Amino acid sequence: MDLELTDEQHALVETTRSFVERELYPHEEEVERCDEVAPELAAEVRKKAVAAGMYAANMPEDVGGPGLDAVGMTLVERELGRASYALHSLVARPSNILLACVGEQRERYLLPTVRGERHDCLAMSEPGAGSDIRSMATTAVRDGGDYVVNGTKHFISHADMADFVILFAATGAEQTTAGPKKRITALLVDLDSPGLTVRRGSACVSHRGYHQCELSFVDCRVPVGQRLGEEGRGFDLMGEWLGASRLSVAATSVGRSRRVLDLATEWAAQRTQFGQSIGRFQGVGFALADMATEVEAADLLTLRAASRLDHGTMSDQDAAMAKLFASEALGRITDRAVQIFGGMGLMAELPIERFWRDARVERIWDGTSEIQRHIIARSLLRPLGS
Repeated sequence: MDLELTDEQHALVETTRSFVERELYPHEEEVERCDEVAPELAAEVRKKAVAAGMYAANMPEDVGGPGLDAVGMTLVERELGRASYALHSLVARPSNILLACVGEQRERYLLPTVRGERHDCLAMSEPGAGSDIRSMATTAVRDGGDYVVNGTKHFISHADMADFVILFAATGAEQTTAGPKKRITALLVDLDSPGLTVRRGSACVSHRGYHQCELSFVDCRVPVGQRLGEEGRGFDLMGEWLGASRLSVAATSVGRSRRVLDLATEWAAQRTQFGQSIGRFQGVGFALADMATEVEAADLLTLRAASRLDHGTMSDQDAAMAKLFASEALGRITDRAVQIFGGMGLMAELPIERFWRDARVERIWDGTSEIQRHIIARSLLRPLGS
């Protein structure tokens, strides 16, 4: 396995980092203070991302995207991850589930999303169904040419900025060797559809300005033509998306870890106590060494998974390992950074306390650490018949 980046990949990293430092960093304090990204700022960032050829970089060229491979996309998201999530999410990665669009769906949902004219959000989680997706209570019942949707989704990221939702709902049940399981179907639902209400969720300690919302469906009628894929096959679409999303979490965790490490190293070199820089004290120096080692290990796990994805050999275990280690490493790295900064690490004057808060959600969304461990353990035990 070649661990060295090509010249083109180095250029991609430098271009993305320059964009992040120039277009995103200057607005971080404002977003943190206001818990909002002003609409005019969001439009400006998106416009510049489109002009730079960075928008919807995960989408293939035949639908108007830049067509980056998985490794390239991982490198881009690693650099975007250095910035406030509310800002870097504006350089959109539309859900690759939209590639399942056919016919009119392409013109109405896929292509405008790739161009940055429309924005999607994805709705799986419910108050009673988080990791246990098959237990979702939201239903879509066929009635003539429509599905009638009823139920509630919550923790739906940036639904307040979206134009449509990729909804997963139960459309009946099927018998399996493990007993009856709900058949999950994906639907494309415009957010202005009658019967759909979007409400801002509770304030979150992580990622200010990037809001989670609650979606309430009451007899919301969705035309059958807005079904994404086959009825009852939404779980398969979901599985394809989760692998890519877990790589995304891993990559952004690596990027944020590197930024935190850079800040902690600079502080340790400049801050003096007892006549010398604190980095020369073993307690601080060893902490920096551990941080640096974990960043490199997380980066390699993530790039390995991305490379395997490009070659069609990535397993659920590969994505789970990358997401698990990178997100948990970020938690340890930000905690050590707070310790190195001391009291100043907890002050809003510096960004360290923000990184510390923001890191916590990475071990929860897109599959908790416990779910990732379950996936890895299952992959180890299944070949032995257990």
